[in-house]
This record gives sequence, structure tokens and C-alpha cells, in this order.
Amino acid sequence: MAKRDYYDTLGVAKSASGDDIKKAFRKLAMQHHPDRNPGDKGAEQKFKDVNEAYDVLKDEQRRAAYDRFGHAAFENGRSAGANPGDFGFAQGFADIFDEMFGDFMGGRGGRRETQNPRGDDVRYNLEISLDDAFKGRQTTIRVPTMASCEACHGSGAAAGSRPVTCPTCYGNGRVRAQQGFFTIERTCPNCHGAGRVIDNPCRSCNGQGRTRKEKTLSVSIPAGVEDGTRIRLAGEGEAGVRGGAAGDLYIFLSVKPHRIFQRDGANINCKVPIPMTIAALGGVIEVPTVDGSMARLNVPAGTQSGNQVRLRGKGMSVLRSPSRGDMVIEMVVETPQHLNKKQQELLREFERAGDKDRTSPASEGFFSRMKEFLGGEARE
Repeated sequence: MAKRDYYDTLGVAKSASGDDIKKAFRKLAMQHHPDRNPGDKGAEQKFKDVNEAYDVLKDEQRRAAYDRFGHAAFENGRSAGANPGDFGFAQGFADIFDEMFGDFMGGRGGRRETQNPRGDDVRYNLEISLDDAFKGRQTTIRVPTMASCEACHGSGAAAGSRPVTCPTCYGNGRVRAQQGFFTIERTCPNCHGAGRVIDNPCRSCNGQGRTRKEKTLSVSIPAGVEDGTRIRLAGEGEAGVRGGAAGDLYIFLSVKPHRIFQRDGANINCKVPIPMTIAALGGVIEVPTVDGSMARLNVPAGTQSGNQVRLRGKGMSVLRSPSRGDMVIEMVVETPQHLNKKQQELLREFERAGDKDRTSPASEGFFSRMKEFLGGEARE
């Protein structure tokens, strides 16, 4: 029985464009697919005929041969470059799947772009001072990492040679295997997805295209960074295998504790000890600030330990902002030590001459309440 004309099988004219042939094939293949027509031998045969016709007409060279010689161009069901069994269910279903979902799944609508594995990201811990965090700083770090091989310029191939197209996947980086109606795609086991292999590897890097070395980098630390801030340097991580994209470098900052100041976000806390005499009589003291200057502070008479004074705009720099936080000063009244006889006598005279309810109201009030409490318990 003579084969039916391929154009008639797809229902298109001989002058039909590639897109028209594709649309006709998709419509007929879905209509006659065995999964939609279980047990229908006629639909099964039509599906085979449609798939066979499309496999020839979708290829420009095979279509030209068919237009010139007809079915005689494909004796024994194959042509130059074709594989036996190309007209089975699995191939037909793979074509349908690729045509419909190729944009999402990387189908055969175009050549797949392959690339070598990306390099790993690198973490680097950097400790800075509070002064660095306040002012910002330009510093240099040395990072041990995998860098592009200088001998082969990252290609992995020895001098005078170059990577060649993988003979297993023909440069696609992936291979296909048919299982029933489905086409399974996986990474090429020969080139591991790169699409290329190296016949003559570079001796310096053993074909990896990268070697371990220490890299020196300049890092700009902005003013206002806090403990735990992360700085990302794109492309400064480990080099990829055989020219693959480099990873990123992540610098994690930790701020060393300061011997005077304690940081609280954008604010600076500072405990300032003051003599008992200044606390009692009042006076003026000078306190250091985080920017290196000195601030004059009025201490009111009768200041107690724990009293706080806020200096506006004397705190830390704020990241990416011209403003600053505040400085919070906590007073710590210092009790005199190692008194000489004259000082002891003066304090005793002060105690005898004063009205304790007025000069020490907190202590007098506490002890009065304690006596009442103890007296109440005794009566009970």
C-alpha cells in the first residue's frame, strides 16, 4: 500500500511555513494520541503517521529531500543522520511535550545554553573597633580562596589546546533517555553539564581551571555599621570550575567592646564616676565623646547615683544618614576612701550639724519604715 503524502497527512499545503506545519502537527498529535484513544488501533496508526510526517517536514534538509524525491528519499524508514525508530510513540510524545512546555522546561525549541558550575560563596569574619564603626574605614583583607588559574586563564586546558564539545551530549550538557511515552532528561554524565570536555588538561590546576591562593581585597566599611552587619562583594568568592561564574564574598563584621562606651543601636551609653562633693554641691565636669571631643556637663546639686543626662546628637553615626544618635550619661557617685583625720572629723561635724531628713531623705525614710515594720511584728 502506497504511503500517504506527508503534507496531506498533516492537512497543509506544500507551501506551508514551518509554523503552520508545527501547529497542524500539535493539533493532530493531541487529537490522535493513544492516551486519549485507549484501544483505538485506528487512532494509534494515525498518530504514527502524523508523527512520521512531522519528523520529516520539520527539518529543512529532510523536507527539501522529500519535496524532490518523495518517499524514495527515506528508504527503509530512515535518512542520513536519522535514527532507527524515530517514528515511535515516545518520540512523538517528546515532540508534543517540548513544543508545548519547552519555554518552561528547556525543550528542544533551541540550543540549550550550557555553563560550568558557579563557584562557592565565601564567608570572612572581620573584627573592627567602635571608632571604625563610628567613622567608617577603608581596609585591606587577605582571603584564602579558589582563584582562576593563571596558566590556562581558567579554561582548564593546557596551553595550545582548548576544551572540545562533549561527544556524549553534543554540547547540550544534558542527555535524554526514552521510557515508554516519556522522555527523561538528565545532566550529561561525561561533562557534568558543562557541554565541553578537556582532552589535554592544564598541569597547574589539573583541568579544574582554578587554583587555591590568597587574594588581597580592599574593603570599604561605611560609618554607622553595627555588630553583625554583612557586606557583600559580588564575584569575589571562589572561582567557578573551568571558567564558571565566581561566587560572592560575604564579610561579617563584629565590633569589639569599648573600655568606656557601651553601644545601644545609634546611642552611646557611658557611666561617669563623680566625686561626692560635686554630686552634693553641683559643678561642671568634662566627659569624652565617641567622636574624640570633650563635652562639658553641668552636674546639679544633690545628684544621685543612677541619674542620667542625655546629650543630643553625640552618639553613633547612623548608617547611610548624616544624623547621629544620642549619648546617655549615667552618674555614679563615688564614696570617699582612705580619709585622713581631718576629713573624717569634717564629715562627723557635717553629720552632727545636718538635718538628716533633709540631707539624706531616702536613707532616713527607709530606716524609719524598717523600724515601724519591726515594731509592728514585735507587738503582734
